[in-house]
This record gives sequence, C-alpha cells and structure tokens, in this order.
Amino acid sequence: MASSVRPARPDDSASIGDLVRASYSKYVERIGKEPAPMLEDYAALIEAGEVWVLAEGEEVLGVLVMRPAEDHLFVDNVAVASGHQGRGLGRELMAFAEKRAKRDGLPEIRLYTNEKMHENLDIYARLGFEEIGRKLDGGYRRVFMCKRLA
Repeated sequence: MASSVRPARPDDSASIGDLVRASYSKYVERIGKEPAPMLEDYAALIEAGEVWVLAEGEEVLGVLVMRPAEDHLFVDNVAVASGHQGRGLGRELMAFAEKRAKRDGLPEIRLYTNEKMHENLDIYARLGFEEIGRKLDGGYRRVFMCKRLA
C-alpha cells in the first residue's frame, strides 16, 4: 500500500502522541528531560491545522508539525514511527514541507533541534539546512537551522 501525506484528523491525536513519545523517548536520558515534542498538545495543534501525517491506509507512520510565518515556514516537529525509520519517510515529510513553502511563496524553511540530538544535525545538513545559531530556548539548548528555497 502506498503512503500519502494528509492533514491530521482529530481521531489521529492519540496515535500521533504515541508515535512522538516512542520516537523521542530515546533522547530523554541524553537530554535529562522529555524533549519538547513529547509535551505538545497534539489535539490543539491538529485543530489549528498545523499537523500533517504520512499514512499507509489508516496507519500513521510519520508526523509533521509546521506553520507559516511572515517570511518562512517553521517546521516544529518531524517524527517517524520507530518501526519505519530508515525508509526515507522523514525525507518525504520534509519534501512535503518544502513544496508547501514554495506553494505559499515562502523563501525559506526554518527549524531547530536539540543540541544533544546530534543525529538530526547530520540529517538536516544532508537535506540542505545550514546552522544559523545556537541558544538556550524554552529550557532547551537548541540549534537553529535554515534552508533557502530556490
């Protein structure tokens, strides 16, 4: 069955929360607390229209939380179900975000990741993101990144 990206529905909220908790739980010990995506209210984000899922049938395999800003698209969270990581689904979600930004005339995508999630720094660099700063933000040491769109 082919996967597709669609807006999250209210009935996806529990599976999104479970997917995010499973995906980020490996970082709790490294960071010393739950990563910020584990603390989000996904029902509220879904209601705000900020959550997209990559699904095969009714199974949610990946989650993308994004919102447009005045001069960029902000990607708040990308997570892939533990059993489906390594299949390029995160890359597919980021390609979807890039298409949305271009469609909306936004010249860049911005995101951040925790400094201790060093794997993400490599992934985002391979996707064309550049580091633009580091700082303590919301109680987390974050690395801010940007990708200019052609």
